[in-house]
Amino acid sequence: MAALDGQSNVVSSEVEDGEDMVVNPWEVTAKSGGKIDYDKLIEKFGCQRLESSHIRRIESLTSRSAHVFLRRGVFFAHRDLEEILDLYERGEKFYLYTGRGPSSEALHLGHLVPFMFTKYLQDAFKVPLVIQLTDDEKCMWKNLPIEECKRLARENAKDIIACGFDITRTFMFSDFDYVGGAFYENMIRVSKCVTFNKVVGIFGFTPEDHIGKISFPPVQAVPSFPSSFPHLFSGKDNLRCLIPCAIDQDPYFRMTRDVAPRIGYQKPALIESSFFPALQGETGKMSASDPNSAIYVTDSPKDIKNKVNRYAFSGGRDSVELHRKYGANLEVDISIKYLGFFLEDDDEFEHIKTEYGAGRMLTGEVKKRLIEVLSDMVERHRKARASVTEEMVDAFMAVRPLPNMFG
Repeated sequence: MAALDGQSNVVSSEVEDGEDMVVNPWEVTAKSGGKIDYDKLIEKFGCQRLESSHIRRIESLTSRSAHVFLRRGVFFAHRDLEEILDLYERGEKFYLYTGRGPSSEALHLGHLVPFMFTKYLQDAFKVPLVIQLTDDEKCMWKNLPIEECKRLARENAKDIIACGFDITRTFMFSDFDYVGGAFYENMIRVSKCVTFNKVVGIFGFTPEDHIGKISFPPVQAVPSFPSSFPHLFSGKDNLRCLIPCAIDQDPYFRMTRDVAPRIGYQKPALIESSFFPALQGETGKMSASDPNSAIYVTDSPKDIKNKVNRYAFSGGRDSVELHRKYGANLEVDISIKYLGFFLEDDDEFEHIKTEYGAGRMLTGEVKKRLIEVLSDMVERHRKARASVTEEMVDAFMAVRPLPNMFG
């Protein structure tokens, strides 16, 4: 598979290399019990690996410690991040764009990852943010009624707001409510540049897919362009955009980056994460369609304890004797993977890995610590979410200037 940016007019978003894995915006699976090969994704998608030099530079420019997702390699790839850091160093600004496809009542922890990281970026760089709720996409892909998708968008918005975004720098919108005007004009500009053959090559659409799916990609593309938001960025058509997202969303933005210079716009930059694995193992990402694969922000401490103890795949050995002798296989242990995302203390995390890998710590002890970390995190989110009112959702989604946009 060739990369789209300046190399080929057609690129497949779906990686099916020797049937090892399938990665596209709608499916992420590794075949035959295998793992997602992120080195192969970087090669196939044509993005670049995030290096330690990037992380040190972010710390230097923002005068704050790197987020745990940077320190632990959760965000591992990028496109044009150096250009964003260069312009910021020159005193110029950029804006952030991320989003959510609302298909379930509550978010699971994997859904929170991009928003937790985006909040860090917003706070660190003091830049504006647009958050797209693609309720139209879920209506077409999940075959849900329009009104239900709009309701789910508002419910998901409450969870996103609970992550702590600065309302003076944040505009959130649902496609059903906002699409029109300058936003729609940009959709048409993009649509005219992408042939049917190209969109099939990029996204793998089939003759059985309805035309709504085929026409959707420009909707997710154009928030990358500041002119789509004249109430925010009037006269700032050259403002750069940085998109934090999981790497399965990369096909949308390879298409966008190919089209952007042809319609007079800047290419968006991306910083991309690995997938948050299912409890059962790293053959795919956590799925809202399988409640036992996921920890939800609505789960009780009892639910979390039960799910971790029953379903979290263990790298421990079959007996205590063997475990003490050989130690745990940290590469496949889900409790270690989850602690890598959410245990902030680097020293404690390294200690757990050392002791568990050497067999001095047992699986039950590691799972106990994970249950504590997840229970505390979900409880904090629950309290924050309970304070989000319908009026607050309306305020975040109101079409208005942002008073503290670059302050």
